[in-house]
Amino acid sequence: METHTIDPADISAPPSAAPDEARAEETPWLTAREQRLWRAHLEVAKLLDYQLSRELQPHSLAINDYEILVVLSEAPERRMRMTDLATATLQSKSRLSHQITRMENAGLVLRQECPGDRRGLYAHLTEQGWATMQRVAPDHVRSVRAHFIDRFTPEQLDAMYEALAPVAEHLRGLRGRS
Repeated sequence: METHTIDPADISAPPSAAPDEARAEETPWLTAREQRLWRAHLEVAKLLDYQLSRELQPHSLAINDYEILVVLSEAPERRMRMTDLATATLQSKSRLSHQITRMENAGLVLRQECPGDRRGLYAHLTEQGWATMQRVAPDHVRSVRAHFIDRFTPEQLDAMYEALAPVAEHLRGLRGRS
């Protein structure tokens, strides 16, 4: 089977048969340098997510489960309104509800009614969920360190933070907008 490698320079130029030529000409196409960075970012994000997920499997956790355990473990009284938890974990309310159901069945979290709000629910970290978090966190932190943090010098860590913080701030500002 013959494979074809796409040269990023081929993609950074506007397509020759664009349906709307004027719009295509106005598009600020990525330079080869920008395309290289963008593709590296996508690859690292996917590969890191894959590797961290793989390393959580022996603990019977998905990466999203672990994120919920972390967020709840850091919340006051180890509980959070479901709507706030959905926002904190960038999940739809529906997706979070299904995930919380699975985690509830595993004994990690418990849904509780919100006093004074008949429709509101809390997700509460159970003692089993807390014990799981304490057991898994050291392994997860070692994985994050081995596959990400330790790949950089202290100066590179600072530079990465300085580069990514404004992007995160910009994207947080867009949340909730249509």
